[in-house]
Amino acid sequence: MKIGIAGTGKMGSAMVARLLSQGHQVMVWNRTAAKAQPSLAAGATWAASPHELTAQTDAVISMVSDEQALQEVYFSADGLLSGAAQGKLLIDMSTMSSARQADMGKRVTAAGAAYVECPVGGSIGPAKEGKLLGFAGGADADISRALPILNVLCRRVEHVGPHGAGAMMKLAINLPLMVYWQTLGEALSLIEPLGLEPSRVIDIFSESSGGPNMLKVRGGMIAQALAGEKNDTVTVNLATMRKDVRSMLAQATEQHRKMPLTAATLENFDAAAASGLDAADCSQLLVWWLRQGGKLPS
Repeated sequence: MKIGIAGTGKMGSAMVARLLSQGHQVMVWNRTAAKAQPSLAAGATWAASPHELTAQTDAVISMVSDEQALQEVYFSADGLLSGAAQGKLLIDMSTMSSARQADMGKRVTAAGAAYVECPVGGSIGPAKEGKLLGFAGGADADISRALPILNVLCRRVEHVGPHGAGAMMKLAINLPLMVYWQTLGEALSLIEPLGLEPSRVIDIFSESSGGPNMLKVRGGMIAQALAGEKNDTVTVNLATMRKDVRSMLAQATEQHRKMPLTAATLENFDAAAASGLDAADCSQLLVWWLRQGGKLPS
């Protein structure tokens, strides 16, 4: 199958690598062409525009950073829906708001294409290995069309409802993790006087009821950050986390729900961003909290 990928950031590039490894032909497009070079070197071909992706492939996956980027990829003058979209399968795997995905479903379907939203749980490593967890929203027939592709990228795909349902589930899955970053920082502040080695502390947490699966995946980077060791790798930056938490709170407001812990978490994330951490890896949040964010005025 020839599959298009619109958006070759970290996750998009990992998906390209996975699809190529499984024998699929892949065509890619990215707003910044330089970011597509690793995918092209791996065997993907280049599309001059999203329009060309739709015209030249059997299905297109979009993996973009925010709602404005999604709008441009689909609806610009040379976007995915600018022509040749009738009957095509379009899959968005970005993390967006539920309302946005519900609107996307209506607009893409009205243009004659099949639309599936399937945000995923997992990071770059699982994406390359086909071990993501997908939360799909859309019509049954469209999900069935998308499954042969999604099953290559995901170890499990859950069809959770109509357009917008996948986004809602992804936000709910991510919410405890966002709050956990804050609570972990507060927990570390309690044991700071003990002067324990960061790697030992993270190991203890990861083996206890106080440690989610995230610590097994990112524990090494967290320990490095706490120890002051330099690591330029950015797995998930603070800006992305703040965007997701804002979406969670917006969804709660729409459903007339209060989320006080999530709101307090965003306040602290915003304070960390104001100190210059917006582009930093999430592990740096803990360093910031221990050094300044969690300190009472003297």
